[in-house]
Parts: sequence; structure tokens; C-alpha cells
Amino acid sequence: MIAQGWLRRGARVALALALLWLTPALVDAEPVRAENAPRQVLVMIRIAPPHRKATADYATSYGDGEDQVARRRRAKEIAARNGFDLQDNWPMPLLGVDCFVMTLPAGTTVDHAIQVLSHEANVAWAQPMEEFNGLALEGRRDPLLDAQPAQTAWHISDLHKLATGRGVSVAVIDSRIDTSHPDLAGQFSHVRDFVTPHAAQPGPAERHGTAVAGIIAARADNGIGVAGLAPESRLMALRACWQSPATPATTCNSFTLGQALEFAIEQGAQIINLSISGPPDRLLANLVQVAQHRHIAIVAAVDPHNPAASFPASLAGVISVTADAHSGMLATSYVAPGRDVPTTVPGGGWGLVNGSSFSAAHVSGLLALVRQRSGSAQIALAHNDQREINACLTLAHLAVGYRCGTDNRLALVAQAHGNN
Repeated sequence: MIAQGWLRRGARVALALALLWLTPALVDAEPVRAENAPRQVLVMIRIAPPHRKATADYATSYGDGEDQVARRRRAKEIAARNGFDLQDNWPMPLLGVDCFVMTLPAGTTVDHAIQVLSHEANVAWAQPMEEFNGLALEGRRDPLLDAQPAQTAWHISDLHKLATGRGVSVAVIDSRIDTSHPDLAGQFSHVRDFVTPHAAQPGPAERHGTAVAGIIAARADNGIGVAGLAPESRLMALRACWQSPATPATTCNSFTLGQALEFAIEQGAQIINLSISGPPDRLLANLVQVAQHRHIAIVAAVDPHNPAASFPASLAGVISVTADAHSGMLATSYVAPGRDVPTTVPGGGWGLVNGSSFSAAHVSGLLALVRQRSGSAQIALAHNDQREINACLTLAHLAVGYRCGTDNRLALVAQAHGNN
């Protein structure tokens, strides 16, 4: 459904959305790491260069045989020698390492463990297991009193005259998406869980990832719900984050994000959406660099509490996005809709969401339109002096016979005889 449809439904839609999305008062609390969270490190043990491209099950097949057994034996020896508990591992042939997760005993600091591990043979590097968080704000009690559907800012129905994202692959690295939602069903090329990969049955869908997916690729013109920015793009639903039962917070860590990033790169994603922020992380930075060398666009959300420390948004070449220029941004950040955005929520419903997580999703969807239209990985986003993105100008220069009007709506040039 196009943005104007939301407005025409008036009070009936307002009541329906209010019933679907009743949440506490607006809260923008800084994420807090659980005090009882285990202290863990990631230990990168060198492996030979990859000898074949990863497949959908490459995590279990890559490196079978003596080499993998030898690496795990070395990891066990390192853990035993230092009193660590070896938990898990994931081969990362893109970086030439096998990533092992080790839990530290009481009394051993992360800094000390990393210092000790730096002297171990065959260890490329060791780092903390960092924690990352989705950047969603809680909704208002009366969210529709001043609701302005974010789609109206960019006039989605006009943009879809030029492009719908057809065939563009977008990886959504986030919490579990409701892939059976009526506005999302059939939009996915890959669905993977890197949080609980061995679970017999998938757990319940989670709000953050479902909302991000809807903004990017909800089906258009199907008579229900909302329209995504790129309704004919193909999504990779890569679960690297989880939602706590006790709070609405969305949390990820270095290990799950690293697995999802490598999978997205190997499976040919053209755009990777990271609606998260956290501390600097060497593993993730290295993977982002690999993605950029392959001309993959990385879109990340800016933390309004601490823009300068937002990671991976602060990395060079990453497209950083915020919802409000006045709430904090990087010098190179873009501003995109992120307030009172109607989108998909678990269970087949729709609701309003707020935060830079959803601004990033808007930009990922817009990039899919640009990528389809231009066929190029070189993407230029038009913006004003406040760095608010102008979607019309971004696309108009890619089409012969179109221009942007004074209201920033896409229009045919009167003397044009067609468009490419």
C-alpha cells in the first residue's frame, strides 16, 4: 500500500495500528551489558587460504579432515594451557582464520587473556567478544497523534515508476525475521540462524529484524499493509541478533555478526544492512573491508547517544545513517526517515517504529533502487545542507526524461519522448 493510502484510512487505521503497537512511553535508554554475561574472547587461528567458495552449508563442510582437526586440537591445547573453556568455532576463509570462542575463568581479565594469547603460535589475533545493539526507540503511548508516514518524505509510489529493486540482493543481519508475514512471504533468498544454528525448530519471530525487513522489502500493491522501498529486491534473513524476553532490547555479538557477514559476502549480497551499533571490533572491521573490496554497500545505523563511537557506522566507506540531524550524527552521516514509521511486526501485523535502525533500512532500500537502475556499485546519494537524503534527485539523474519538481516529486519532463 502506498503512503497516501495510510492517510486516507484516517481514524480506522489509527485505531488498528494503536491496537497492534501499544508500547510504553518513549524511551531512548543506552544499552547496558548484563552483569552476569560470560567474559569471552575470540581467538583467530590461522588456516590455509580457502580452496573453494562457501555454499549454503559451508560452515559444516569447509575444512573437514586433518587440517580442521589440527586447528581444533591447537585451540583445545591453548584453552587448556590457560584455563579457558573452549565453546565454539566458525571457519572464516575470507580472512584466513578459524574463529574460536573461549570463556575466561573467574579472576582472568579480558585484557590479560588477549595479551597471553598474542604469544601463542598460529594465533593471528585475539579480541574481546563485543556486544552490539539495535538502535530502536520505544513507541509513544499515542503514536498516531502526530504520525506522518515516513514514506511520504520520499514519495515511494513515484520512485517505483523507475525501480523496485528487482533482483538486487540485500542482506539483513538482524534479529529473527517473521518470514511468513503476509507482507514479507516470498521475499527471501536465504534464511539462516547464527544464534541458535542447531535448534530443532526456529524460535518466535523478533520485532527489530521484522521491522527492518518490512521497510526494505514489504510487498507492494498486494492490498494489505505497507510497501517496502524495494519490494522486488531479494532479502537474506540472517539472524545474528536476539531479543531478550525481559526487555525489548536487541543484542548481537562479534561471533554471530562475523558469521553472518561472511555468509552474506560469500553468497553475493550487493547491500548489507547493519541496523546496530557497538564498540570497535577487529573481526567485523576486517570483514567489512573485504565486503567493500567486492563492491558491496554496507549501511549502518548511528547511535544518537554517542555518534563518534558508533561502530561499524564510523568505518571509512560505510554509509552511516541517523533519524535526526539534531540528535547526533557523524560528519559523513545521512539523515533518513526514522520517526513513526509504519512497518511489519511479528505475527502478521503492522505497527510504528522509531530510531536510526529504521533510517538505515530506508537507505538500504533506496540503494537497491539505485543499484537496479544504474547497474553500478558506485552510489551517490543526493542530500541537502542538513544531509537529509533527497530520494527523488538520487534517482532522477539515472533516468532520461525525468526530473524532480519543486515538491521533490518525480515527474516526466514535458518534452521528453520516453525514459530509459
